Amino acid sequence: MEKEQLDKLNAFMGENKGQRKFTQSIDLTLNFTGIDFSKADQRLNVEVKLPNGKGRESRVIFFGDDRNLVAKAEAAGAKVIHSNELPTISNDKAAMNELLANELLAQPALMPQIAKSLGQFLGPRNKMPKPAIGADVGGMISSISKSVFIRSKGKYLPTIHCTVGTEKMDVNEIAANIDEVISTFTKKLGKQHIKSVYVKLTMSKPLKLI
Repeated sequence: MEKEQLDKLNAFMGENKGQRKFTQSIDLTLNFTGIDFSKADQRLNVEVKLPNGKGRESRVIFFGDDRNLVAKAEAAGAKVIHSNELPTISNDKAAMNELLANELLAQPALMPQIAKSLGQFLGPRNKMPKPAIGADVGGMISSISKSVFIRSKGKYLPTIHCTVGTEKMDVNEIAANIDEVISTFTKKLGKQHIKSVYVKLTMSKPLKLI
């Protein structure tokens, strides 16, 4: 991040943090030009690992039956869903919506069953679980806690939103996280397609960075 942008961000944080009775998130918005997310080949399904994390843990659901993998998932703080629960979940609206609010991992062997029971609901929303390849389920869950997942959905507007930290984080950590997101999309889509970049706290007005 250039010094001018960092100075703007630092002043912005100084003016707005600590103004609420809860810890505000730092939200980033990128607006694009020349991109049509309504076209399947231009839609996004991107994971960005933030160098300084998000300032709070992401919730993860792990689909699994293997005792060893389940134990590691639970030790890492994930909620576990077993294969015998899939039919019940597919008929429970609240349980289905809970899946959308979490990041999803699955034991690879269960992917066909998950696709059969939940694929029609999760697939169109780009929320099918990520296969947990290998034995390091705990490491994957830790990585997810530091990542943001950006997917094209809804009305396919040419914009993306993600959380890049909380107001309790150092401004340099927030700046590094912002840089990582911008860099990811610059490499993926091209700098010429990034029209503008805004940052805001949960309850603040937005600040234009680019």
